Amino acid sequence: MSRESLRVAIMEATKKLAEAGVGSPQVDAELLAAHLLAVDRTRLGMTPLVEHSWVADYQAAVDRRAQRIPLQHITGQAYLGAATVLVGPGVFTPRPETEVLLEWALDAISTVKNPLVVDLCSGSGAIAIAVSLARPDATVIAVEADAGALSWARRNIDRHQRHGGTPITLRGGDIFDERLLSDLDGKVDLVTANPPYVPEGTPVEPEVSHHDPGVAVFAGADGLSVIKPMISVAAGLLKPGGSLAFEHDDTQGSSVPALLAARRVLAGVEDHVDLNGRPRFASARRVALQH
Repeated sequence: MSRESLRVAIMEATKKLAEAGVGSPQVDAELLAAHLLAVDRTRLGMTPLVEHSWVADYQAAVDRRAQRIPLQHITGQAYLGAATVLVGPGVFTPRPETEVLLEWALDAISTVKNPLVVDLCSGSGAIAIAVSLARPDATVIAVEADAGALSWARRNIDRHQRHGGTPITLRGGDIFDERLLSDLDGKVDLVTANPPYVPEGTPVEPEVSHHDPGVAVFAGADGLSVIKPMISVAAGLLKPGGSLAFEHDDTQGSSVPALLAARRVLAGVEDHVDLNGRPRFASARRVALQH
């Protein structure tokens, strides 16, 4: 198969994905081709001749994507910062929107030596692993309650450590169980979370409705049924000067900061937009109570 034939195959795949309603058809067509060729997407134009059998494999992958199976389920991987995590049925797929939260979180602890970081609602473990890779001196604790997601997180953390990454502690359990994290009260430098936050009944893409676990996506009528009580958990964990960052729905750019600002022990509340300019996460820091 020549480079021209490869180009045509990608063009045809792009058209098919566009007709199926995929939001980024050309990008996805190119990423699938690059995955099957084991090359970077930017090197597709320099790919030498490929076997004709590759075409059948590529068309099968494109057909799956046209059925709105997530790209990451087809390739088996998702990315966040420097982290590559394994994903599939039973765990929420990390999204590029979380990159801005990660960048802010790393900046928040940039001057802290040997920081203690807790990632709540950790899912696949992507945030925890990305923090650990960027800050190997950090003690990172990932927390997840859902059994399906917990198995993916365990697999990813084990893989991270096999490849030489700093050990990450994974705690399975409900973050609202006071016994789970009581040993960390007042000791944590950074709390991160990408919790469920979509209001029930919100229309979502098939990739979400059919493939992301509902427990990782939806959170009550206003989408705040997890975030509201999680604020108390995070505030209790933080030491004075410690920071938190919670991802939220793009309709919650005012409500989540207001919830944070209502807590006397939190200050410096800000909201931040994602790569598309939409409200995406809120941050705050712990202050010492005045006596």
